[in-house]
Amino acid sequence: MAERMCIVTREVRDEAQLLRFVRGPNGEVVPDLARKLPGRGVWVSLNSKILAEAVRKKAFARGFHAETSVSPDLPDIVARLLRQQALSLISLAKKAGEATAGFMKVEEMLGRGRAAILLHAAEASADGCRKLDKLLQPGVKRLTLFHSHDLDLAFGRSNVIHAAVAKGGLAEKLLVAARRIEMFEGQTGPEGPEETE
Repeated sequence: MAERMCIVTREVRDEAQLLRFVRGPNGEVVPDLARKLPGRGVWVSLNSKILAEAVRKKAFARGFHAETSVSPDLPDIVARLLRQQALSLISLAKKAGEATAGFMKVEEMLGRGRAAILLHAAEASADGCRKLDKLLQPGVKRLTLFHSHDLDLAFGRSNVIHAAVAKGGLAEKLLVAARRIEMFEGQTGPEGPEETE
């Protein structure tokens, strides 16, 4: 990936560690998570505090060299969009038969060595998490980024506490999306969450 400069920190980083924004037709700042929207883009480090600083210091107007309107809650909007992006990947994996939910089904997927990602809802009980964590094989990522109601929407059913995503392309994309959420929220650095050993 190409390297770009953050308009706030002036650090040159890989595009994967940055957020791209474009200027809409009415002069408003538009997040471009997929990095595909037309027009001149400006880049901000993938961190909510740095994005809030960009809003506060009017860095977008300087970056676009034009009068630009910025929503004061832009960091919250981006956080929501990053989570929606990851949840849509979980939903796609479920529709493709590459994701499952429910303790028994997750336990089975982990036991067969098919899982790439183990998802626990943020409010999952420590006992249930511990039982499934014992089945983790090396290289399987454990994520607790989402609440049960978020996972409910992704799976199209209620009360999803534990889920797993099988190895494959969608799991890899989900890991990238999860890493971006963690970086944005300040939970981890660019290298991402630790794998199980």
